[in-house]
Amino acid sequence: MATEILMPALSPTMEEGKLAKWLVKEGDRVESGDILAEIETDKATMEFEAVDEGIIGKILVPEGTEGVKVNTPIAILVEEGEAVPEGPAATPAAPAAAPAAPTQAPAATTAATSAPAPSEAPVRAVAPASAGGQRIFASPLARRLAAEHGIDLAALAGSGPHGRIVKADIERALAQGVAPAAASAPAAQAPAAPQAAAAPAGPSAAEVARLYEDRPYEEVPLDNMRKTIAARLSEAKRDIPHFYLRREIRLDALLAFRAQLNATLADRGVKLSVNDFIIKAAALALQEVPDANAVWAGDRILRLKPSDVAVAVAIEGGLFTPVIRDAETKSLSAISAEMKDLAARARERKLAPHEYQGGSFAISNLGMYGIDNFDAVINPPHGSILAVGAGVRKPVVGDDDTVEVATVMSVTLSVDHRVIDGALGAEFLAAIKRNLENPMAMLA
Repeated sequence: MATEILMPALSPTMEEGKLAKWLVKEGDRVESGDILAEIETDKATMEFEAVDEGIIGKILVPEGTEGVKVNTPIAILVEEGEAVPEGPAATPAAPAAAPAAPTQAPAATTAATSAPAPSEAPVRAVAPASAGGQRIFASPLARRLAAEHGIDLAALAGSGPHGRIVKADIERALAQGVAPAAASAPAAQAPAAPQAAAAPAGPSAAEVARLYEDRPYEEVPLDNMRKTIAARLSEAKRDIPHFYLRREIRLDALLAFRAQLNATLADRGVKLSVNDFIIKAAALALQEVPDANAVWAGDRILRLKPSDVAVAVAIEGGLFTPVIRDAETKSLSAISAEMKDLAARARERKLAPHEYQGGSFAISNLGMYGIDNFDAVINPPHGSILAVGAGVRKPVVGDDDTVEVATVMSVTLSVDHRVIDGALGAEFLAAIKRNLENPMAMLA
């Protein structure tokens, strides 16, 4: 029986992606674990593996197609000698309308997935849902076997990629004698909730374009990364009650200590950056002020035990925030090496989702661009983010009331008031400052 290969969800938050490249062609035989295609998400390009064996009977979605929704059929897998079902190819994304004039921006449209036309051939691709309404990920072959044997997919734990239920899980359930699924009664229809008043919408793309009809401009389409950045940061500024705490930090002791360490470690090829010290200082501060090591989880606050520190990395067309996990336990040289590796792969868009998801706190450093200070937007669900400015030589008054020239760095802690109150945020920022101004203590 033919089965459909569906667009995979390569991360918990993925809703759509670009089918960047097919690595197989029609007629190829594939085994479980073979790489079928490269899928471009909002953050990275990842390989998609086969979970069933068979022949690629037909490719429904050509490579290069953007806006392919998760669970859209992208190809048909058939068994040896089986005919490919007749039927039109799937159309996973509606192309954007062409501009009416060279300088006219098109109206904003949403890529829509059209359902495949019904066919008399027995092709099945139904995404089951659990009793709680959560989507269950299962391969087409696993769904077919479960239906044939009356097995409830919601009762199984998948062993495939991202917990997907595969053929082996069904066979294991049959061997263990799992009870068949009970017939579900039709659910009573709940009364419709009153619709909330819609927020006033901003000007449409066409309305904005009309403002510039007499001015030359270039239209830049939004890729998946830019759409995600726009959506998440708009949500953050709208929903998170930000407040801001600012401190100035003297860097003279740190710069001298860094120079000494770099000279000592030169034979090992280690070169520590100021940012490596900031990561370590923040990681230790999260341990010193554990209530600040927290994230907002909707109806609760989650307080993390390890210090998982996210660091913003600028790439062409956007940014990543790879996470240094357990940073409080790592040496400065280990943090430096890991950060260089993550940043390099971020710029190539080769990070796996688990490498840029999670953490409770982030660092955004624009000091290398000569920015003295700025306010960063919190990346949900993080509780705070530290904006780091440049180190500047300026006169300061010492403890003995003498004036001296020192290198001073301005930092701003953006804080989610739902998670961290003012006094707690001030205590956390003071711990970061203390660690940076006493760098040798970070090695104790």
